[in-house]
Amino acid sequence: MLKKRVTGIASAALIFAFTAPAMADHVCLQAYRIRNTTVVDPHTVLFHMNDGTVWRNTLKSACPGLLWHGFAYNLRGEDAVCDNEVPIRVVESGQVCMLGKFTPAGHS
Repeated sequence: MLKKRVTGIASAALIFAFTAPAMADHVCLQAYRIRNTTVVDPHTVLFHMNDGTVWRNTLKSACPGLLWHGFAYNLRGEDAVCDNEVPIRVVESGQVCMLGKFTPAGHS
């Protein structure tokens, strides 16, 4: 019985080892390195970094007020903007939208 438990634990460790890289795709941008942002459409915001790289964020749902009024966000604790964690607030309407996944979008 002990041998079966050890084998089960070893199997679970192997499964985790192969799925860990997928979980490592979590992206956080250091706020002080963000030069500016560009709203592309109600679903997409580009984050332009000081080093010239650009990160695309696809919002979890449409946020139509972004196109005309821009947004603000408050960071709690860490000085980082992390995908799937940071809410943004449309300046004029106060509508709250959630950042989605960050993906590299090239250089500016």
